[in-house]
Amino acid sequence: MSEAEEPGEAHALAATAIGLLIRRGLTIGTAESLTGGLIAATLTTVPGASAAVRGGVVAYAADVKASLLGVPAALLSRVGTVHPEVAAAMAAGAIERLRVNVAIAVTGVAGPDPVDGLPVGTVHIALGSSAGMRHRPLRLTGDRARIRQATVTNALSLLVSVLSEDNS
Repeated sequence: MSEAEEPGEAHALAATAIGLLIRRGLTIGTAESLTGGLIAATLTTVPGASAAVRGGVVAYAADVKASLLGVPAALLSRVGTVHPEVAAAMAAGAIERLRVNVAIAVTGVAGPDPVDGLPVGTVHIALGSSAGMRHRPLRLTGDRARIRQATVTNALSLLVSVLSEDNS
């Protein structure tokens, strides 16, 4: 899949996702690190989003990931904050704490500097639902703003893809 990055595309994906969530009677929450709430903000631009969106947690710091989302401190100590298991734990924590059917979580390196030896543009998206946990790793390019926007668009693309499947 190509790395989507246009804000207009993100808004179109958000509208599709909200429509699918409402039709299925599902609720969603977000757990965001590098995007700082942009996924939740994009979802809530859609009229009627309140029927599906329950809330989001911006967990930028490791201790906030642990305290608010229940990401195990031992996991964070072992792998750092930018890792597929951390993204999955963030999504699972959002499902539990926000009491939602679906949660999308993102963690990554937006720049300008590498983190824990990981290059700028390293991103992990996790989506938890009744269909299980999905993971999408990304290697994005560009400046900080472009990486953050591409993360939002890719996260919403994964959400629409999962919601469009018969078994979610």
